[in-house]
Amino acid sequence: MKLFVTFALAAAAFVHAQDAEPPVNIGYVVFPSFQALDVFGPLDPLNMLSMTVPLNLSIIAGSLDPVSTRPVSMATPSFFGESIVPSHTFADPPKNLDVLIVPGGLGTRAPIEQLQPAIDFIKTQYPDLKYLISVCTGATLLARAGVLDGRRATSNKAAWAFVKSTGPNVEWVPQARWVVDGNIWTTSGVAAGIDGIFAWIGHVWGEDTSLRIANLIEYERHTDPSWDPFAIVWNTTGTASAPAASAKLLPVIEI
Repeated sequence: MKLFVTFALAAAAFVHAQDAEPPVNIGYVVFPSFQALDVFGPLDPLNMLSMTVPLNLSIIAGSLDPVSTRPVSMATPSFFGESIVPSHTFADPPKNLDVLIVPGGLGTRAPIEQLQPAIDFIKTQYPDLKYLISVCTGATLLARAGVLDGRRATSNKAAWAFVKSTGPNVEWVPQARWVVDGNIWTTSGVAAGIDGIFAWIGHVWGEDTSLRIANLIEYERHTDPSWDPFAIVWNTTGTASAPAASAKLLPVIEI
């Protein structure tokens, strides 16, 4: 308890010292077959942060019906998945969003007509955002919205060919845990979103705040954005003669 109180006081003091108007209103885009950790991984540090600084969360989807992680574009031997309940729709979004976070997952490979409402929403919202953040193949929705044109960005290395095909005018970075270009933060595959959100928290509220949250949830961070062994596993840089053995042995489910 003493540790948490110390964390709370330090976080509050830093926010007042650093920025009179830090971001408050955070929106999370979801769609069928989103990747669970792309959403819940970054959300957990933000949940902890919200205990000490004012934050509002909106979950935004095509409708108010629960949205499941279960794959709809491929056959699986299981009936397995989790659902999240949206608070808003693309047609009736929250007001004054400061931050929009976009996950990836198999759902990013849905037919374009199914994804177009989310893509249009990102394009419409971006000019008024303080930050736009993507996790994994969520970057493909940003690319198709046109907001990454002429910018540096990264995404899941196991799905690198698909990612590049969605944004021919994007400077895709083949080896990076996350990439920052202006107010757009893009992160690599799935778990990289957690490191990316910790880096973003450090950028906005200070590294001490980010470190305290990581210590509280006992998460060992990667703090170097260029750390990316999966670029070697999936040979996205084109420097290896073949993908690493571990990539050959695993079934390829691109997300």
